[in-house]
Amino acid sequence: MKKEISYRLNPKFQSQLRKVIVNGGAPPREPMPPNVAVRLPTAEELEKYALRQWENFLLQLVSSGFEESTSEPFSPFMLKICQRAGLLSLRENEAPRLTENGFQFLLMETSSQLWQIIREYISTAEDRGIDAADLISFLFELSFHATGQAYNVNTLTRMQLKAVEELAVLGLVRFQQGMKEKWFIPTKLATSLASNLSDSSSRKAAEGFVVVETNFRVYAYSTSRLHSEILRLFSRLEYQLPNLIVGGITKESLYKAFANGITGEQIISFLQQHAHARVAQRIPSVPENVTDQIRLWESDKNRVQITPAYIYNDFPSEDVFEAACTYARDIGGLLWEDTKKRQFVLRSESHQEMREFIRRQNVASTNRK
Repeated sequence: MKKEISYRLNPKFQSQLRKVIVNGGAPPREPMPPNVAVRLPTAEELEKYALRQWENFLLQLVSSGFEESTSEPFSPFMLKICQRAGLLSLRENEAPRLTENGFQFLLMETSSQLWQIIREYISTAEDRGIDAADLISFLFELSFHATGQAYNVNTLTRMQLKAVEELAVLGLVRFQQGMKEKWFIPTKLATSLASNLSDSSSRKAAEGFVVVETNFRVYAYSTSRLHSEILRLFSRLEYQLPNLIVGGITKESLYKAFANGITGEQIISFLQQHAHARVAQRIPSVPENVTDQIRLWESDKNRVQITPAYIYNDFPSEDVFEAACTYARDIGGLLWEDTKKRQFVLRSESHQEMREFIRRQNVASTNRK
């Protein structure tokens, strides 16, 4: 085996190269002096702000399908991003609904979630009148800014200001108003864009909080409303204390989850990944009778499939019936047939073709006469 060799750039050259890539050779954006940007948030306050904003976004995503949801609705541009990412489905005259991909998205680390949203944010840039190349360049620049430092909004172009305002919704930046000047402060979410390492917020989000018992009772030791809404997707919540959510996994609650595109394996994975430290060391961390029953209920529901169809009967002769059956089979639309009663069932998408075929047969029969 060949030994892998890695090289490290000279730190000074690395720093200068980064400036050229980000700024195109122009002077980098400098932070505002401390005597102008006063009362800046501490690192802890900034991290709490970023987490709160990001959690609010996830909360909107989770609760968008609930009629009784008290969350603020998505802004139009964010709704479009979530739809393009496949996280939400939107049908006419229906509320947005969390998809199977949307639930899988909730299981990902914050850094992975962020990159998926940023990718779609860039792809929808031109729809919002923003040049995608300029946006990518600005996002790179933003990712190399110093966390917690204040940058004057007057140094931003119109496109950059619009991007910063939109990214503030996700917690990537925080705005602050001084006596005369206004500035934005990048958070760890923004500066982590240039890194493939998970930040501390990702690790915090992954801490376990769920205990599942053999009687299908669920105890979640959390104060997070987001956790409460996620659990409500597949369980029946009974009551909530200041730091404890109590509920149960029922056949009805799971059927509702399955109807929304959430799979049994995703639910089991969520319960295992977020198992409380008290049970996380157990093997298995979620009781086997619970995981087996979730799979059984899912297979039971999937046993019957509804297919829109039309029934054809009252054929005048055996030959006409056989010709129609053969044609239905050839176009892949035949679901069921009864030769004795001269009737068959056809998929709805093949109905128009079959009507045309029967019409042609009738015309041909009339011409022969």
